[in-house]
Amino acid sequence: MSIPKRFTTEGSWQHPGGKLLRAGPQSLTDAELLAVIISTGTRHKPAGQIASELIDRFQSFRGMAGQDVKELMKIRGLGQVKLCRIAAALEIARRIVNQVLEEKET
Repeated sequence: MSIPKRFTTEGSWQHPGGKLLRAGPQSLTDAELLAVIISTGTRHKPAGQIASELIDRFQSFRGMAGQDVKELMKIRGLGQVKLCRIAAALEIARRIVNQVLEEKET
């Protein structure tokens, strides 16, 4: 995926979104990608730390996808909005995989 030239890639970014704009999404770790989806952290915990805890606890995106929402809610800092974003991203990934598999069958 290429980044449009009109997007700013300069400046001091504290969030992985800046790295994504500068170096592309493929340059981010799983935790950094998840932090972009989470967007903001809490007063006591930045998005990156929440994302790292999720990856550490469930080992991978696939591990997260197989969890009940109640398990994900055990991570401090995850509220309804953040859980909805994560669930939506995982559902998009599931649909992409299903589409690819369907295309291979034909």
